[in-house]
Order: sequence, then structure tokens, then C-alpha cells
Amino acid sequence: MSEAVRTMMRMDAGAARENSAEADAGFLWDFWYPAVRSAEIRGQKLVTATLLEVPLVLGRTSEGKVFAMRDSCPHRGIPLSYGRLDGKVVECCYHGWRFDACSGQCMEIPSLSSQDKLKVERIFAGHYPCEERDGYVWVYMNSPGTKLPETIPAAPGLTVFSDKYNITHLSCELPSHIDHGIIGLMDPAHGPFVHQSWFWRKRGSIHEKAKQFEPIPNGFRMSPHSPSTNSAPYQLLKRITGEPVTTTIDFVLPNIRTEEDRSGKMWFSSRATVTPVRRDLCRIDFVAAWNLFFLPVWIFRIFGKIFLRQDQETMIQQAQGLKHNPRLMLIDDADRPAKWYFALKASLLESRRTGAPIAHPMDGPVTLRWRS
Repeated sequence: MSEAVRTMMRMDAGAARENSAEADAGFLWDFWYPAVRSAEIRGQKLVTATLLEVPLVLGRTSEGKVFAMRDSCPHRGIPLSYGRLDGKVVECCYHGWRFDACSGQCMEIPSLSSQDKLKVERIFAGHYPCEERDGYVWVYMNSPGTKLPETIPAAPGLTVFSDKYNITHLSCELPSHIDHGIIGLMDPAHGPFVHQSWFWRKRGSIHEKAKQFEPIPNGFRMSPHSPSTNSAPYQLLKRITGEPVTTTIDFVLPNIRTEEDRSGKMWFSSRATVTPVRRDLCRIDFVAAWNLFFLPVWIFRIFGKIFLRQDQETMIQQAQGLKHNPRLMLIDDADRPAKWYFALKASLLESRRTGAPIAHPMDGPVTLRWRS
């Protein structure tokens, strides 16, 4: 066996281990995930991000189209982000290999001579579908080693209810696995403890609540209801409009929580995604839009940052305990949404493995009760 063949076998084995590690990290593949804010990609700048432990390089062609490639040259593995973007082509800094930014196809290998028979056009750098929505660049992360499906759904968009509205974005990193980030996001009972504040709610305001939930495709919905009486912002909205406030909250796989609040012609819409970066790190990407004339963006951002920081500090503290792999428990009814999430995730993976329909853990509407 030649040394060249042995070298290629070692490279293939390394790639196989890498793909196996990605597949075993507890991630859900074949979904859209927000990689970076659109505003971060300017001119010929190459921007890096990591999704599901995959290193990405993103940019914008001279025609304004965003693209996402695996941040690794297929020649020697050097990050393509160290190279440069030339209009529609990404050039590697090591040997000058050039790749079409929107397809990943190799366009040129400068070191090839006239006698070389290598078919350059058959070489591809890793490439991922890319779309812009609501100020984010979304990347469709297909499973390692698989081909893209023939049809891909559009990236998620934030629901709005009028032509004119304010919009803002917030984010924070959580030192935890995606599962802990998600069940923390949907947890209904932590508010009076984690988010104690004069503008939200106090510990002494805890009382029993009953909310109806219903199944929706790949998720569940907290049915339209009047929001909590111990949440000051909702009560302020009700006093201003003089009309009832209705809230609807959805969770949909893999990681999206949306909330829509309506009161007369006034509305507030938000989406929070728990974006998997590594198996020990995720990120909350939060976007909100509203037509509330009394709520300037700068004021909302002040309170929104406080709210996210409270969640972040709690997850940092939880991570200290999780280092020791303690036994954990989920209780009814407050933790039922977390149980639904794990059941939905397991059912989706089983469906993909066997081709059987996804078995939803909810048979129909159900009322949950807890104190918060």
C-alpha cells in the first residue's frame, strides 16, 4: 500500500469520526438555524459562525446574495475565512484554490499544469443553503454526509400584523446543551424567581394558573388566553387600549418559541430561537416587532437585555451543577411542556429512521395547572 493511499485512508477515517461526533451530539439536523445578523456581513467581508459544531464562513456576493460554506478548504483543511472574497468567488489563502461562493464548486487550482487531468469542477467545498429573514442570515443544516432534499421549506419568518412597526434583535450565549436551553425557554414556573423585578413580576405575586395547550405540527401551542395578571406590561397594554389582551404562544421543533400579543389594533410579536453552537454552548436569538406607539425601541432593549441576562446568569449557575452529571427530574404539570419536547424530538428522529409517521405526544387539547 502506497504512502499516498495510507494518507488518504487516515483523512477519510478522520472525516468519518468528525461526522459521527456531529451526529451523536443530540442535535436536530435538516432544519434552518440563524447563523449571524445580516448587518454583520458587509462588502467583501467574510464572517465566521458555528452551528451544530460545524464551522461556517459566510459572506455576500457582489450581487448582494448571502452564502454559507463550511469553513474548511477541501485541499488541506485551512479555514476559508482566512482567504478572500472576490465578487462571487472565495479564494483560499494557502494555495489559491477558488470556489464559487453560492455552490461551493471549485473553479480554479492555480498549481495545476497543462498535463494535469484532475477535473477541478468535480471538487466542492462544503456548502449550505442560505436565506435572509427578519435581519438574520439563516442556514439550512442538512445531516453530515447526506444530500440536500429536492425541496427545502422557506426559512422561518416573524409574523407581523401591520405595514409599519418597530423591530429589534437581542442575543446571549448559554453555556449548556441545546436541550437545557430549550426546556428553560419554555419553562412556565421560573418567572417569579429568575425574573423578579418591578417591571415584570414579584415573588409574592405567585398564584395558581390554568392554561390550555393543543397540538400543532411538530410542536404545541398555549391556546389564546388572557396573560398573567401579575405581569405588568400586559396590564399596561390593557389599560392603554381599553380592550382585552390575548396571548398565543407556540413551540415548534427544532428550537422556536413564538409569542403573539393582541389588544385591539395594537400588537406585539416575538420569536426566540435556542441556536445550537456546540454541544456545551447554545445561543438565544431573540427578535421582536410591535406597533405600540408608547414603546420606543431603546426602552424595550433596556428591559429586554435585563430579562435575557437573568436567564443567562441562571444557565451559567446551572452549568456548574450539570458538570457532575446529576440525576434530573421533570414533574407534572409545570414540566409537561419539557416532556412534550423530548417526546417530539424522539418521535421525529424515529420517523426519520423508519419512515413511520411522527407520533405526537398529545392526543388533543389539555389543561395544565401550576403556580407562578
